[in-house]
Amino acid sequence: MGMFKDMLGSGESIFRDTTALDFDYIPKLVPYREAQQKQISLCIKPLVDKRNGRNMFIYGPPGVGKSVVCRHLLKSLEDEEIDDVIPIYINCWKKNTFFKIMLEMCDILGYKFTHNKKSEELFGIVKDMLNKRSVVFVLDEVDKLEEQDFLYNVLEEIYRKTVIMITNHKEWIVELDQRIKSRLTAELLEFHPYTKEETTGILKDRLKYAFVPGTWEDDAFRSAADKTFQLGDVRAGLHLIKESGNIAEDGSSKKVTVEHVKKAIEKFDEFNIKDKEELEDDTKFMLEVIKRHSGKRIGDIYKEYQKDGGKAVYKTFQRKVDSLAKSKFIAVKKITGGSEGSTTIIMHTGAVKKLTDFE
Repeated sequence: MGMFKDMLGSGESIFRDTTALDFDYIPKLVPYREAQQKQISLCIKPLVDKRNGRNMFIYGPPGVGKSVVCRHLLKSLEDEEIDDVIPIYINCWKKNTFFKIMLEMCDILGYKFTHNKKSEELFGIVKDMLNKRSVVFVLDEVDKLEEQDFLYNVLEEIYRKTVIMITNHKEWIVELDQRIKSRLTAELLEFHPYTKEETTGILKDRLKYAFVPGTWEDDAFRSAADKTFQLGDVRAGLHLIKESGNIAEDGSSKKVTVEHVKKAIEKFDEFNIKDKEELEDDTKFMLEVIKRHSGKRIGDIYKEYQKDGGKAVYKTFQRKVDSLAKSKFIAVKKITGGSEGSTTIIMHTGAVKKLTDFE
């Protein structure tokens, strides 16, 4: 018998369909978010009647259903074959410049002749295609945009549209260019974290699609659900459940036990809090400066960074702060108002644990 057959045993798997645990999986129903779906739908509905839609700004912490609800509604538009409304989803973390967004939109619309064309030229082509119908733009992680020209052009030159912007930070809209803000007049919609019962219900529903029935011990599932609720991020919980199943299979177990979940949690924490030695030299230097001045405003920490010999421009510094926060080296908190206006406070978390109460 071959090596892989020896390792995998009979070839049976405890998994039924692992795609149900993927971050970008769109379920047939999005539980516990019916009210939010209705509010977003009301913004889109005028487009179906050939009128201009309403814009919306959606905010809330990671893993609370913001993206999945919007993508579910876009998929509904496609499934119902409403030809007069074009759904366009852009992940601004990946497509963060005007040019990258234009290339993505050309791909969505099936326009192939993009070579040697600049952003404005591509926008002119896309505009002509979109203005023949109506369009819903979903701009996910919109706060990661490095340029706001695209937003201005859409608001100014696309006739019938709904622009839906998603971010973790409500404060971002305060910092928008005034020209954009005055044209946007967006409704605000907050997504609150799931309750413990809702978190458990979502995970249990995904479990039915992803695993063969009876493969999860009750205590193991409770442990995974408790950790997910503690993290406040359903996406993290889906990763945890998938990894627990992988660990069980690696050990040729037909059941997922509490021990498998414990090992998955350990791996999850190691993955999210990276080894400091993996950072680039300048990022390590930044982290040391932040550690010495933890709790201060980002602008003040940047000045200290420059005093100590840091060479990065402020925009690069901000991007690296975002990266450090995502890797759990630091925690950031955006504050609106006050005598000095909106700002970001940076707290060093160390490389041991995540300060969930600060976030």
